[in-house]
Amino acid sequence: MKRGLENGPGSAMTDSADNANFSALLDAVESRKRTLLAYLTQERFLRRFQPAHIRDAVFSYVRGGGKSLRPAVAMLACGALGGDESRALPVAAAIEIYHTWTLVHDDVIDRDDTRRGLPTVHRDFARRAAEEFGWAPDAAEHYGRTIAMLAGDVQQSWSWSLLFEAHLEFGVPAEIVLRLGQDLASRVTPLLVEGETLDVQYSGAVLALDESAIIDMLWKKTGVLYEFAGRAGAAIALNNADAGLPAARAIARFCSLCGAAFQIQDDILGIVGDERQLGKPVGSDIREGKTTLLTLKALERADSQQRELILRTLGAENASHDDAQAVTELLRQLGAVRYAQERSRQTVEEALGHLGALPPSANRDLLEQWARYLIQRQF
Repeated sequence: MKRGLENGPGSAMTDSADNANFSALLDAVESRKRTLLAYLTQERFLRRFQPAHIRDAVFSYVRGGGKSLRPAVAMLACGALGGDESRALPVAAAIEIYHTWTLVHDDVIDRDDTRRGLPTVHRDFARRAAEEFGWAPDAAEHYGRTIAMLAGDVQQSWSWSLLFEAHLEFGVPAEIVLRLGQDLASRVTPLLVEGETLDVQYSGAVLALDESAIIDMLWKKTGVLYEFAGRAGAAIALNNADAGLPAARAIARFCSLCGAAFQIQDDILGIVGDERQLGKPVGSDIREGKTTLLTLKALERADSQQRELILRTLGAENASHDDAQAVTELLRQLGAVRYAQERSRQTVEEALGHLGALPPSANRDLLEQWARYLIQRQF
């Protein structure tokens, strides 16, 4: 049996169970992902980014096997409110590329070597600089980080041009595009950057934090962009950018809460997931000193000896495999994993209460499946 989460309610499933219980959702997401990828890899976009290293970096994660959940949510939200999903395509694409630049930069910040089982952008181009240019290690590392920064910058500008294309090519009213753009620039981006900054600042500072501070940070890192995806889909469906409309407010709140639950599950998988499925080293969050609900709850429940081990290992980049494994087992034994699972489940149940305000439809059913999938996925 593959190593997964603890057994019981809210635990992760195996791949076969995943596919059996969520096949309709996964098929729907995959279909929208294919449409999205065909749109984003048009020749006119491929020609836009030069030189070749920038182009390759820009499209690396786009083609790298992610599920593209955020754009799928935007399109499903549009359809759930009676809209034409095809009109939401450029906005969904904008959300995907916007999310992608944050990943490219986040990997530099976290000094991650892999994403989805492949080298991160900065690691890949450090390697290419060494192989293609014959550069020394320090220069090659700097080049890799430089390419990642520049690729992320141009991806952010691309996301804006995709948003504008919703009006210029797809007939979405200019006022809706402007209001979505204003929300993205003046609210979403500052909140997301705040969340990322707090995540870095909180590393190793778990003793000074409480649960509300961690949940707030998680929402800013992840929930705010999911909220925007729901809000954007609603605006296009309703042909109205007023976020205060009951249906728009309900779908945005649903997506917002699901985004927070998604991040809690991510943190669970980062500790006790299957490395082959995650595509990144399990336990790296411990060595990075990442502050999560799991570490917070474990420290609250640990005795002095257990507490010493957790604090000694958390944030120690050179921590031994045995120590990292021992901390992982402690998180299980102390009920921290179970607690985070339950917290994630409660968040999804709250989200589903908002989804119930939408009229019945196939898309609403898919959104409900998506919410439940978030806390049962293994990668």
